[in-house]
Amino acid sequence: MDVQSYMEIISGKKRGPVGWLLRAALKLLSVPYSAVTTLRNLAFQNGLKKVHEIAVPVIAIGNLTTGGTGKTPVVASIVQMLQEAGKTPGIVSRGYHADASGENDEKRVLAVLCPDVPHQQDPDRVAAANVLIEQQAVNCIVLDDAFQHRRIARDLNIVLIDATNPFGFGHQLPRGLLRESLAGLKRADLVLVTRSDSVSADELTSIKREVVRHNPALSDRIVSVCFQPTELLGHGNRRQALESIAGQPAAVMTAIGNPAAFVETCHRLNAEIVTTRFFPDHHHFTDEELKHSQEDAQQEGASVILTTLKDLVKISSSFDHFLAVQISTVFESDDAEAVVRDRVAVAIRN
Repeated sequence: MDVQSYMEIISGKKRGPVGWLLRAALKLLSVPYSAVTTLRNLAFQNGLKKVHEIAVPVIAIGNLTTGGTGKTPVVASIVQMLQEAGKTPGIVSRGYHADASGENDEKRVLAVLCPDVPHQQDPDRVAAANVLIEQQAVNCIVLDDAFQHRRIARDLNIVLIDATNPFGFGHQLPRGLLRESLAGLKRADLVLVTRSDSVSADELTSIKREVVRHNPALSDRIVSVCFQPTELLGHGNRRQALESIAGQPAAVMTAIGNPAAFVETCHRLNAEIVTTRFFPDHHHFTDEELKHSQEDAQQEGASVILTTLKDLVKISSSFDHFLAVQISTVFESDDAEAVVRDRVAVAIRN
């Protein structure tokens, strides 16, 4: 089953007896998943599983849902805040879907966004954090994609919620996209609602109300952010202005958790999207897949294929039709940014 078909099923767009039966089957499969996540959280909550303290402040960034909330640009923003506060941060991640080199797409993107910031990938994130502290002399740690990783104690727990699909269709995996129940919000210290510019004010209010229902302490710690395109980036540090694709036929190819949001971003650049091709999140492209994507684009009259930086870092420089839409994190207001900076400042003083 491909990504688009799966999303049509769990979102309810696929109707009729077949859609209903598939959703029922996925609902049954979500029961053991839900039981395991609940028991695991209870084990940490009651001290049956050990939480490890490390020697420096820790800021964790993660999701309630699987993929697609914009963690990587937010990680880069938090790292920049720490640097501006005089800290020497290091990044720790699991290294999910790493290739033969031992690195994954997110590490390569963060190497571009956060040059010279040490980044250790290891399924044992306690060990990874200690390596950075002992060998790289970092004095604070940013845990990437770590809301469900509970082995490391943290001074600030940041949860990202994508405004375009905030609660994963209301079900845990695989019936929906929730990694755990919304009760997990009780562990959050700060919530960032990403892609807030893609929904109405009423929808944002509804999202915030639901968050506060599960954790009233978050009432003044919910911040809206959006991701603003800044330029187009190609191989060899080739850069183009966003205006260069306005009104031009373009293809879209990506392997991210929320491809629909990226397509919407491309539409906002006034590009004429003539064809799209999506792969599962973290997919490693083969040369054959890239050739097919270029051929499809050319057949539709597109001379450029728009993708994300997360995708571009996995594409060989020999495929020069691909351009990444570079984005930056933008807070809804100076006051909203101040809320985040204040929480970060408190965390690193602990």
